[in-house]
Amino acid sequence: MPTPRSEFLAGLRAELPILVGVIPFGLIYGALALTAGLPAGAAQAMSAVVFAGSSQFIATQLVGVNTPGLIIVLTVAVVNLRHALYSASVAPYLGRCSRLWKWLLAYLLTDEAYAVTILHYRQANPAGTGEGPDHKNWFFLGSGLALWSTWQLSTAGGLLLGAIIPAGWSLDFTIALTFIALVVPALDNRPSLAAALSAGLVALLARDMPLKLGLVTAALVGVVVGLWIEARR
Repeated sequence: MPTPRSEFLAGLRAELPILVGVIPFGLIYGALALTAGLPAGAAQAMSAVVFAGSSQFIATQLVGVNTPGLIIVLTVAVVNLRHALYSASVAPYLGRCSRLWKWLLAYLLTDEAYAVTILHYRQANPAGTGEGPDHKNWFFLGSGLALWSTWQLSTAGGLLLGAIIPAGWSLDFTIALTFIALVVPALDNRPSLAAALSAGLVALLARDMPLKLGLVTAALVGVVVGLWIEARR
């Protein structure tokens, strides 16, 4: 039977392969923050408080061009709307957790932590009834803490060393590779494949929308398409 310790360690192990792509991501963010004029302390604090790589990149770029604070906050909020979809997806598996647990896991909810956690829950309960494995909150905690600690350390590394990393290394390419690695294992049926393809197409067509609204629109279209095909099945 699963125990809190075994689920926690399983979450850590599941997250380890993804961390290879997260480290260069954090290094780039640290270097970019310094280039944009953010103090090192503020850049590190953003990683601890916001804890969302894509939003931090966008916020840092906006700070670098002296964008008003309200616009920065609104833009980050729009970009992070996808976390509401993640939350709705994992909520049935965590309904019996205490409010304190839910607050903690909500803070740790990121693209990478969500990807390995939802796959674990679905594999343990293919019927999709929302029960999942015993002590499932500990698996989420393990994957989330693995990512959190790596993100904090890689941000600090970027603040110390990122500015001297040669541009020719093209570390930013690892960002795309990381997200590809997250998405592909989840495309194991027709609804998820159709959702991914439709969302990708909309994201491409709507890439010029302001405030990154194209990403939000693409996510909503993908959800609608996936649910429609699932209903037809």
